[in-house]
Amino acid sequence: MALRSSRVIGRENELGDLAHALDSAGSGRGGAIFLTGEGGIGKSRLAAETAARALAADMPVLRGRASSIGPMVPFRPLAEALLSHFRGGCPPPDPELGPFVPVLAQLVPDWRDGDRPHDNSSLVVLAEAVYRLLAVTGRERGCLVVLDDLQDADAETLFILEYLVDNLAASPVLLVGTLRGDPPGALGLVTAAVRRRSCVLLELDRLGPEDTRRLAAACLETEAGKLPDAAAELLWRNSAGIPFVIEELLHGMLNDGVLVAGKDGWRTSGELRARVPAALVNSVGSRVDQLGGDAETLLSVAAVLGHRFPLSVVQAVTGMDDRTLHNHLGAAVSAHLVTTDETSPGWYAFRHPLTTEALLARLVPATKARLARSAAEVLEEQFPGLPGELCALAGSLRLTAMDEPGAGALFTEAGRRALDAGAADSAVSLLSKALDLLTTAGAAARADVLETLLRALGQTGQFDRAVRLADRFAEVGTLDQVAHLHTQLAWAAYVAGRHDECLGQLERARAPLGSEMRDEQCAAIDAVEANLWLDVPGRDHTLRAERLAAQAWRIAERADAPFVACQALQVLGMITIERDTEEAFRYLRRARRVAEEHGLHHLGVQVLVRHGGQSMIADGDESILELAGTEAARTGAITLSCAVAVVRAIHAVMRTDFAGARELLEANQPVITRLRLTALRQYALMVRAVLAAHQADRAGMERALDDFRAAGGEDAQERVLSIGMGRVFCSLLEEDFARARDELRQVSALEERKPSRFHLAGQHGLRLLVEAVADTEPSEVDYESAAGGLRWNRQFARLAEAVRLGRLGRVEEANAAATLALEAAELYPVARHLALRLVAACAAADGWGEPVTWLKEAEEYFHTAGIPAVASACRGLLRGIGAPVRQRRTGIDRVPDDLRAAGITVREYEVLVLVADRLGNKDIAQRLHISPRTVEKHVASLMAKAQRADRAALVDYAAGLPGLR
Repeated sequence: MALRSSRVIGRENELGDLAHALDSAGSGRGGAIFLTGEGGIGKSRLAAETAARALAADMPVLRGRASSIGPMVPFRPLAEALLSHFRGGCPPPDPELGPFVPVLAQLVPDWRDGDRPHDNSSLVVLAEAVYRLLAVTGRERGCLVVLDDLQDADAETLFILEYLVDNLAASPVLLVGTLRGDPPGALGLVTAAVRRRSCVLLELDRLGPEDTRRLAAACLETEAGKLPDAAAELLWRNSAGIPFVIEELLHGMLNDGVLVAGKDGWRTSGELRARVPAALVNSVGSRVDQLGGDAETLLSVAAVLGHRFPLSVVQAVTGMDDRTLHNHLGAAVSAHLVTTDETSPGWYAFRHPLTTEALLARLVPATKARLARSAAEVLEEQFPGLPGELCALAGSLRLTAMDEPGAGALFTEAGRRALDAGAADSAVSLLSKALDLLTTAGAAARADVLETLLRALGQTGQFDRAVRLADRFAEVGTLDQVAHLHTQLAWAAYVAGRHDECLGQLERARAPLGSEMRDEQCAAIDAVEANLWLDVPGRDHTLRAERLAAQAWRIAERADAPFVACQALQVLGMITIERDTEEAFRYLRRARRVAEEHGLHHLGVQVLVRHGGQSMIADGDESILELAGTEAARTGAITLSCAVAVVRAIHAVMRTDFAGARELLEANQPVITRLRLTALRQYALMVRAVLAAHQADRAGMERALDDFRAAGGEDAQERVLSIGMGRVFCSLLEEDFARARDELRQVSALEERKPSRFHLAGQHGLRLLVEAVADTEPSEVDYESAAGGLRWNRQFARLAEAVRLGRLGRVEEANAAATLALEAAELYPVARHLALRLVAACAAADGWGEPVTWLKEAEEYFHTAGIPAVASACRGLLRGIGAPVRQRRTGIDRVPDDLRAAGITVREYEVLVLVADRLGNKDIAQRLHISPRTVEKHVASLMAKAQRADRAALVDYAAGLPGLR
């Protein structure tokens, strides 16, 4: 006989909504539906019904549950959901997931690659990783994710949940969540999402009398009309329409013989009553009593452990042999109290959280404490190191056992692990609890908790709360520890962007010890202050940052403080690039070596990214940056991967690989936007503007600059690049020389008012050339400066020097300078030919260089690139020199009459010419500086206009056209 209905009763509308959403997910239009209501109202049953329908449709189903037992464990429901589908398996072999797999290893331990690290800098990275994984999982047939009891979810899970809710509409994933309304955290998130129209909230009401009857009849496998009226009335009166209680009451009525089956159907017998009217505790308790004392002991130990429990721990605490244990466990399963936990082999779970609460309510405090102490000891013995959620569980057990120091130590360790895993909110909760529990512990233990809690508060932006902890610093005892805690608080202020508070805390860190401060304490303080002044514009601040960093580095080397040394070396590398690139590289290489030797993996990748960026601008060498990108992807450092991509994109623009730059931007822009990486978004929009500018696309540049300004670009340091590498280039490619000079003066004014560390904006290169050609730059310009020696700047600075030398009649020196410039310019085709066009008139007038050859090369280049203004200027200069000029057919005149009559445009004609040479779309795109997708559209249009069935026929057609060039 079924004690649960095989059908869901009274929820027809909700089932229809869920079925429709499930079908939509299978068609690629996902979303989120949340079921809310009081405990036992049927939320989980509806979710289970939806899961059954999904499984019947061969749709992947992932299930997880939050827990109210013990402290919140970061990411628990998400980890359970992913493990329910991926346990023991490999991640989907999709290239889109590549860099996200190390991040996902936080939730799916099977995907860890040894001890490789992952990027813990941001929860949005993990949220994006989960989103990508679910989207890939559901790509073929859709995907269902069921998360139960979200009212008990941790802050990190709710953060990721909010992220998913706002993005699932564009994926083939349906998320179904269940939650009660108390506490209000999860419900508040869902309510806000409903207002944004990001999800649907279905509030489940209690069943009415008729639906209560129908549910009871379905459980008894009979018709509603055949259930005795008295029994139906009793069930309705005592259950208040809560489905779970209806089932529990019905179970008690059957066991008590109040409701019996006869040959004519069901009938009541004896006194019509129910053992469990309003209190579920009594119902569960009576069922436990029927199982016997040993079974009650087993279930009590299990309840102390929580909603889920490892059977091996229960057996060790109870001392039962295998046969006895499994007999009693089987009886509990048959009584519908316990079920197997599908997410973890060897674990079981109570059928409903209310069952756990009812069992705990039966225990007196002394018994509960004794069982909890025994369970904690066994747990620590069976699971050395207490991996994952077990550390927090053991802490909760120690607290129940009234062992406050033991609980505090375990919560400290659990908090530290949560912080290392990027779950800073949970870390704050765990560490705060630990601090309260360790009031009578030693000073060292309290100092350890305080230090880690300060870091966690800094990462969560709770600086004010961190400041309030300063009143407790005196509890830790020694002045050394007090100074160290103030240093940590200063770093929290720096992370929060509160520079004044940072300086104040640094002063308080120095004050307790004064002249007695040890070297390593000085180094830690100086490293924080060096980072602080590095962020403040101004030459004096830069010099101060350099002095402090150098001092911190020397002390850290002697005191064996690798983290401080690595941070200080990075500051030195970032500063000295302005005057000596090789010295800067030495600092960065050493920082990288320190990080590698001491296992500072994430910091090492950060150094590699900075080193790669500096190497690229120094000599155009992208190899280190490519290695940085590979390492960032391998370690799951998504933010660093995006940073590498946008830096490589601007280098692609400089190298005239416009298609490659566009591909990098388009591939990373969605991630940057979704992860709300504001600084990287500003940089990417600046690169997009520069990309358009280097193709003389002013309209595209202005659109990108509008987006750049809307993203806060007017106040960003990237603004100087948007002018110097964007507007200036566009003006020069339009032959608007006066406008370009004005824009370069804007660059100089910006740099004078607010110096940046962007050395390629023109102030050290292109400005020198433009002013030299105009003969307005002072002759004492330092062409040998480190910034002027950067490869991009070197091509302009050396040509500027050649113009000056030629004007002075020093022809051989001018030629030598021009040779060095052209060697540097080989990597940058647009810049090279533009620079040659700019200096050709000076070279012809002063008798140095090869102006005719240069102008012919530039004319051919810009004509082919579709930049007519510069091509026309080159032809005009050639005529002025007296050199022969090649006549050009421009515009529609370039297209033969018969092709023009067929409707073939100028751009389509250019594509057709290259199709005739049997080039692929990618090669054509590179030649014409357009995207492969655009080429594909032009080829399709050409096939239609030429009436050719496929590309091969179009190639034959193009090759047979006379004079197709």
